Amino acid sequence: MKNNKLHGKNVLITAGAQGIGESITKHFIDNGANVAIHYFSSAETANKLTAYALGKGQNAIAVSADLTKEAEANAMVEKTVTTFGGLDILINNAGSLVARKLLNDMEADFWHKVMDINLTSMMFVTRAAAPYLAKNENSSIVNLASLAGRKGGHPGSLVYSTSKGAILTFTRALASELGPEGIRVNAVAPGLILGTSFHNTHTTKESAAETTAGIPIQRAGNADDVARAVLYLASEYDGFITGATLDINGGVFNM
Repeated sequence: MKNNKLHGKNVLITAGAQGIGESITKHFIDNGANVAIHYFSSAETANKLTAYALGKGQNAIAVSADLTKEAEANAMVEKTVTTFGGLDILINNAGSLVARKLLNDMEADFWHKVMDINLTSMMFVTRAAAPYLAKNENSSIVNLASLAGRKGGHPGSLVYSTSKGAILTFTRALASELGPEGIRVNAVAPGLILGTSFHNTHTTKESAAETTAGIPIQRAGNADDVARAVLYLASEYDGFITGATLDINGGVFNM
């Protein structure tokens, strides 16, 4: 898929070197964008993607950061802007279920940890990036939510689902707040996306098969399904879509 609107645009992708994030990064590179690839543990993939982009004559950097730490989130954005001279698109992809815990077993520390990884980090990064995005006539933010944020998720994903539901509201609130500055803010809510470390870690084969059986188009999603949608929302930076969430779930849940 070639999208000329992205040519030469400066893009920051959090957790851009694993799972869905890796596919998003690759799609942006293939469409001519300059990419800042944030990673927490996937240094090797981040460096490979950087080399791939540089080999195409585009600008690229890999940036390590713990985004739950305010100072590191700020430093990542500063490094991106220093390298590229500006920022057009922010993809807030970082997040994790961490582990399954029921309400009964919910410790305060675990609750805060997951909220910080999925939600607070997104606020830190967005707050740091917004002034730079506002310098352009048109800019775009895409947040990664989840079907769990719509439906509530499977048992044990209480805090994860709650954080992802909050991202839906965060997206709508920011769209209102940042719209006057020329920044559109949208989200995607992926359903069952197989082949990622997330589901390899947290979803059994039986559970995946059972979920897939209930999907109208009779297949699970893959990372590219999500990346194409993210690219579309990001590239329509002069468009009329903002405050929207695009559901990517094969028709298993629609609203």
